[in-house]
This record gives sequence, C-alpha cells and structure tokens, in this order.
Amino acid sequence: MATKKKAKTKSTPKKTAAKKPVVKKVIAKKTVAKKPVAKKAAAKKTAPKAKARSVKAPAKKAAAKKSAAKKANGNGSAYPAPSTAAWGGAGKALDGVKILDFTHVQSGPTCTQLLAYMGADCIKVERPGVGDITRTQLRDIKGQDSLYFTMLNGNKRSITIDSKNKKGMEILERLVKTCDVLVENFAPGALDRMGLTFERVHELNPRMIYASVKGFGPGPYEDCKVYENIAQCAGGSASTTGFREGPPLVTGAQIGDSGTGLHLALGIVTALYQRNRTGRGQRVLCAMQDGVLNLCRVKLRDQQRLKHGPLTEYSQYGEGIPFGESVPRAGNDSGGGQPAWLLKCKGWETDPDAYIYFITQAPVWAQICDLIGKPEWKTDPDFATPPARLPRLKYIFGVIEEWTMTKDKFEVMDICNQQDIPVGPILSMKEIAAEESLRATGTVVEVDHPGRGAYLTVGNPIKLFDSPCEVQRSPLLGEHTEEILTQVLGYTDAEVAEIKTSGAITPPEKPARAA
Repeated sequence: MATKKKAKTKSTPKKTAAKKPVVKKVIAKKTVAKKPVAKKAAAKKTAPKAKARSVKAPAKKAAAKKSAAKKANGNGSAYPAPSTAAWGGAGKALDGVKILDFTHVQSGPTCTQLLAYMGADCIKVERPGVGDITRTQLRDIKGQDSLYFTMLNGNKRSITIDSKNKKGMEILERLVKTCDVLVENFAPGALDRMGLTFERVHELNPRMIYASVKGFGPGPYEDCKVYENIAQCAGGSASTTGFREGPPLVTGAQIGDSGTGLHLALGIVTALYQRNRTGRGQRVLCAMQDGVLNLCRVKLRDQQRLKHGPLTEYSQYGEGIPFGESVPRAGNDSGGGQPAWLLKCKGWETDPDAYIYFITQAPVWAQICDLIGKPEWKTDPDFATPPARLPRLKYIFGVIEEWTMTKDKFEVMDICNQQDIPVGPILSMKEIAAEESLRATGTVVEVDHPGRGAYLTVGNPIKLFDSPCEVQRSPLLGEHTEEILTQVLGYTDAEVAEIKTSGAITPPEKPARAA
C-alpha cells in the first residue's frame, strides 16, 4: 500500500510535527488559519515541497481509493460493492461477453446456447446460403429450419461469411479482434486450414479464449472424427449400459455431444475468470471421450473395487453369478449402494411407460415392509438387514411389484413420498412436454418462430436468481449480418455496400447452364 511521508520544517517543534497529518492543500489552508505567525511562515516554507510532491499524488490517490474500496466492500477485494438493484435487475451474468461461434450440429451449439442464455452476445458464423447443417436435418416442416437446429441455437445472432473470400477473412479477423471467446467443434485441423490457428488468433487478440470440442484428446486417436454414440462407446458408457446377458447399449441422453458442450461451457467461464487476473486468453479443450468418462466415473470406481472382491450391490451377486474382469452391465441396478429396480405399475400392459423406479433404501425398510403388507420382514433374519437381503433382491422386488401393479405410477409416487421412500415414475416425453411445473420454471419453453410457428425448447437448466433468462428463438440464416457489420464491427454503410458486392457474405453465384 502506498503511504505518504510527514512534512518536516525547521521552525516547527518535533511534538507539533509528529501530530501533523499528511500534507494536502486543503489541510495546509486549514492549518494556516489556525496557527500563529511563526508557524505560518513555516507552513509557507513547506508549501513548495508539498506542491512538488503532488506530481506523484495521482498514483497514490488511486492506491488509496483502491484500498478504501476494499475496506468498503468488507471482502478484502477490489470488486464492486454489492448492487442495490432488485434481484434480477442488475443485468445478465455474462453481459458484455462476445462469443465468436463457429460451432455446428450439437456439442458446440449446446455450449454456446448455454452461454447465450447467461447473457453473452453469441455471434454464430455460418456459410452463405448453407448455414449449420442441422438447419435441414430431420426436418418436420418443409422449407423451414428443423427442430434439431432451433432447439440448439436460441438467443444467438447469425452472420454469413465466406472464409475463402479475401474480404470475408478480413471480416472474420475483425471479429476475432472484437470478441472474447472463440468456440469451435470442427473436425481436427479444419480451423487451422482456414487460417485461424490458435497462434494466429492469439496474435490478433491476446485476450481471446480459444475453446474447442474434439472427439479424443491428444494421443493415437486425436485425428479421428467422433459423433455422439462413438463417444459413448469410447468413454465407457456403452460397455456398462444394458442388461448383463445383452449387448452394450447407448443411452438416450446425449452425454457425448450435449454433455461435452456443458463441460466446455464451464471451462470457458473459468478461463474468463482467470483472464481477469492474467489479462490473457488461453486454449480450452474438451474431448468427448473425456466428458463421457467423467459422467461414468462411478463405473471406473467399480472397476477398481473388482480387484478386492465382487460388487455386492449388483443383482448378479445375489443371484450367485460370478464377476468377470470388467465392470458388467447391470440393467436397472442403481449403482449407488442402494438396491433398486424398475417395477411395473397399473396399465403396463398397454402403456410402455407405466413403470416406477423403486429404491429399497435401508433407513425406510420398515415403511416399505408395512406398505407392501410384509410387516414380518422387519424382524425376519432373512430380510431385516441389508446384507441378508442381497441374495434375495429378485424375490423382494417381485413382491414389491405385486403391490405397485395395483396402482398407477403417480399413485405409487404420492404414497411412497409420504413415507419418505425414494421412487421415480418413468415420464414419457409427451408427459414432460405437458408438465406444468416445468413450464412454470422455464425449463420447458414455448417459442414463436416466424417460419415454423410455435415450438417447444429446453430453457436454461441452470437457474441464476440474479440473472434471469429470457429464451429467444433461433436466428434465420444471416439474419443479423448487417447489424453485426455495422453495430459490432463498425463498418460504414458504404463499406457494407462494398462487402455485399464482394461475395464475402453471399453464396457464390452458380455458373450459367450451357444452352
């Protein structure tokens, strides 16, 4: 912390000098008014020195203000004082952050859409006349952007740029200089061939965070192209999903694509926070294999436990089936140390989702016994303790299922919740789409689109109470090109007119057919 020395004068006694505050003009004036003549002269002699010293005062004043701010905040930091605005009235969490979005399909767009939900200005760069390939994939309405695209690109702006055009590359480089984060999930080497290597981007903008999703991390497979199910297979999910006697299965949840996109978003926000301290950007890499493995870590846990004996919570242990060298597929076993299974409910004969997931948690075993009409199991040595129940789980769940089949899944849930017994109904996508509580919290949102009309999308799954999220529709191809050129990049109307004729933002003209 900067400090100021006390002024010394020949005519002022030591006692008086020790009491003097830091020399400032306003203090000197007050002192002059109250001191005797002899001391007045001393003050005049001191004044020139104070004036000379005042040249360095701005730096010291800044340090003093910074110190005062820290004290005022009470948190020992230079952060602003807590906002007095109403909750949700102090702006979005990522206001002011600009994302240069080179993503396509699912993993990258999942990441950038989440950042856009948090308030970042997400500028999606697309090929003129073509755009993100998912605009036309799995179309349900002819000539309109598909739901595949609209549900992964909300809250973004779209600009079309031909990177092979000289003027187009000039625009891209200007965007690089303007934005805070570049996000891409191209095949390995694609952005490098475009001329936007990390080194080039960092040269243009040392503060740029360069974030990538790749299939594999550095190693023998890093140049391989990867999609969702490949990531699930390579990350350990497929080998541990399914029934013991059946083949490996991929899961319906997009843990390879969307899961990795969520990991990347966390990496980007962390890098932005570090940049506040270092002043420079950095590379952020999320490999899809790594992301899937992170979500399958309990299976890597079990792989190591196998060295020390069988996995007793797996149903095959109770059935006397020996374990192999790798973690087996375990059907609907819970995998969390609490025996559980999927049980039929009333109507299962015609409703494929009339099931409930039932966990026989040890602390509520007595309530379960009373509920299913087996109060004697509470004291029976074959059923009273978790170790005693392990060899009999198949039979136990069979008895519980006889009870669940007399009620629909929501009745089972209501009854069990009153007893603190953990259960969960199997909800179909139709049921989820109609669930009022999900609409109320903004998890399921209806969005209006100028071409295809209203559609449902998934809103922000992360609720920030001081950064509300308003879900906006996905952009039309190139919808914001002019707006970005003028308002973000500062091109004049005349320059925009020149850009339009250069082919930088429009699809190349098709050669005329021979007569």
